Amino acid sequence: MRKQIVAGNWKMNNTFQEADDLINELVEFINSNDIGDIGVIICPPAPYLELTSDSASESDLFVGAQNVNDHESGAYTGEISAAMLESMNIDYCIIGHSERRKYYHESNEMLSEKVNRAIESSIQPIFCCGELLPEREAGEYFDVVKAQLEESLFHLKEEDFEDVVIAYEPVWAIGTGVTATSDQAQEMHAFIRSLIKEKYNENIAENTTILYGGSCNPKNARELFANKDVDGGLIGGASLKADDFAKIIQSF
Repeated sequence: MRKQIVAGNWKMNNTFQEADDLINELVEFINSNDIGDIGVIICPPAPYLELTSDSASESDLFVGAQNVNDHESGAYTGEISAAMLESMNIDYCIIGHSERRKYYHESNEMLSEKVNRAIESSIQPIFCCGELLPEREAGEYFDVVKAQLEESLFHLKEEDFEDVVIAYEPVWAIGTGVTATSDQAQEMHAFIRSLIKEKYNENIAENTTILYGGSCNPKNARELFANKDVDGGLIGGASLKADDFAKIIQSF
């Protein structure tokens, strides 16, 4: 049975004190409520990874980084290696987020190397894929997502692919307040699962966690998560408020 996950991507938000307060609220919520087997992941800005990791050790909370470099080490000022993340006991890493693709021009080829570095360091990639609005309107969204998966993930061996979490994020719905309809989300998630089955096998496809990312919030999470192939969410803005994030976790 595949794992249900709610992951919070804080992006470039929160001061140190705000981060500390939010983490403590989330730890208290998790320790005080029965959330079953749901995996809760927090992906804070890099300066707060150790703070989050220390707090996570006191609860069933997992920690993810927002980025990793595609090289093992070297003269790459300001970057973070997978080995560094591993040394801090970081569990997951977001790779291929649409904002990284857009603002930092990350190609599918580069993302393939980032995936490799993460897996080599026993860090589970949360691999993001999704289409732009013009691609959606032109009916090219299946082709776009297929290319992203084929060029960045499908080189992996079966045993390595089993550690990958996929997050479908329609770029036109990120931070816009617009959300893909429940049917649109299910359609793409089912398509992604069919590609995995075709590339690997049915067992791997059925056990791959596929998250929805794109303006998921407490009001629409339950409807989105009710879909057969939607296994949770990669949450942006709503993860910055403990109450909202808690409500999303309770939406299964």
